[in-house]
Amino acid sequence: MKIKERIESKLLTHLKPSKLLVIDESEDHIGHSGYVQGGETHFKVVLRSKKLKGKTRIECQRTIYKILNEELKERVHALSLDVGE
Repeated sequence: MKIKERIESKLLTHLKPSKLLVIDESEDHIGHSGYVQGGETHFKVVLRSKKLKGKTRIECQRTIYKILNEELKERVHALSLDVGE
């Protein structure tokens, strides 16, 4: 399973979002630090979930980083987050 699919699957399972977009921005970073041929290194996640209600921006980020811990250690170099309830 591709990294993008794993990210989508985990976020859908854990946060039950009303909106989820996972965008692979790797090709925009060719020649930059962390870029690997074949992509799947730089992602943007746009997510809206009631499970994040009442959490600060930092708490939302920590929640997502914990869910995606394996992917962040394995291959993902950069993760841009646009999150809310």
